[in-house]
Amino acid sequence: MKRIISTPNAPAAIGPYSQAIEADGTLYISGQVPLDPATAKVVDGGIAAQTEQVMKNIGAILEAAGYSFTDVVKSTCLLSDMANFKAMNEVYGKYYAENPPARAAFAVKELPLGVLVEIETIAVK
Repeated sequence: MKRIISTPNAPAAIGPYSQAIEADGTLYISGQVPLDPATAKVVDGGIAAQTEQVMKNIGAILEAAGYSFTDVVKSTCLLSDMANFKAMNEVYGKYYAENPPARAAFAVKELPLGVLVEIETIAVK
């Protein structure tokens, strides 16, 4: 059975997708960009500030679904420039200090709204 997850504590979807879907004990979180859910605007600051907002958005969705960062098994990080990898990694690492999930990181040509980072997440109970 499929359950749609939605919370006002993370940005509303900006297209035809859900914030997250839970199916058979697995939570699939759509790629999160650094939008402040209160203003629907991209947060000011560079890659560190944007990564922090993305991780807060992921955390809000995890919580709304009854999961936590310890349940995350896989992340995919999309960066507008691999030169931002180190700074993104420093912020990301704070959320996974122990037993970090599997991960892939890619530089892509462009991200929605001109942001510097987007992260999608999979968690399992």
